[in-house]
Amino acid sequence: MQKLSYEATKEQLIDDFKVVVTDAEALLKATANQGGEKLAEVRAKAEESLKVAKARMADAQAELLVKTRAAAKATDVYVHENPWQAIGVAAGVGVVIGLLIGRR
Repeated sequence: MQKLSYEATKEQLIDDFKVVVTDAEALLKATANQGGEKLAEVRAKAEESLKVAKARMADAQAELLVKTRAAAKATDVYVHENPWQAIGVAAGVGVVIGLLIGRR
């Protein structure tokens, strides 16, 4: 259960990071016409940082996709090998969710 929470958090972090990268790119484009050696230096550093961040984000996203597919495959194999246990677990989870909703 904690792994699911971690994966969801990681996925949300990737989504949030994409927004930050997009905003940073827009800021760089907006200041492209501004002069000054110092500003050009800062812009170059920011562009390099964005390039590295995009590469890391792509790697993290690919890793998340691989892990998600592996988990889905493992779940599929387990359910096919142990159908009655899977039904029991699903029923138990359903009862717990029903009790939690019923308390509200």
